[in-house]
Amino acid sequence: MIQVFSTSSMEAAKQMWQLQQAAYRVEAELIGWAELPPLRETVEELMGSDEIYIAYLEEGELAGALSYKKINSQLDIHKMIVNPSHFRRGIARQLLNHLENSHTDVNTIIVSTGARNEPAVQLYLRQGYEWTDSKEVAPGLELAFFQKRL
Repeated sequence: MIQVFSTSSMEAAKQMWQLQQAAYRVEAELIGWAELPPLRETVEELMGSDEIYIAYLEEGELAGALSYKKINSQLDIHKMIVNPSHFRRGIARQLLNHLENSHTDVNTIIVSTGARNEPAVQLYLRQGYEWTDSKEVAPGLELAFFQKRL
């Protein structure tokens, strides 16, 4: 089940923080960059976030989530988070589809990921996103930027 998820309570923010830590540790290993911003984010910062979260719940467990901001007619995905024990089950794809289908008033979705995060890169390409740019944002860290026109 996919639903909007508020991180405004301490309990909910802790759940999201734990999910985020597990998922982004895997990405940090994949891309060789341990200082990913979501790994440094605190529970309190999650509680005060202005990002909108949608969560994938499986038997009551928070198995995945996506956070985004809507700016005019564009959605900017900030985080794609899947519990490593739930990898390869289509959760990220379902979250992307849900986001796209629930925002018929937008014309573009943008997202970025580590260029060496092959599973994420392949996910976005399979879902119809175009690789629009890549930038080295720090020594040894290259980001890939994607967009999908709706």
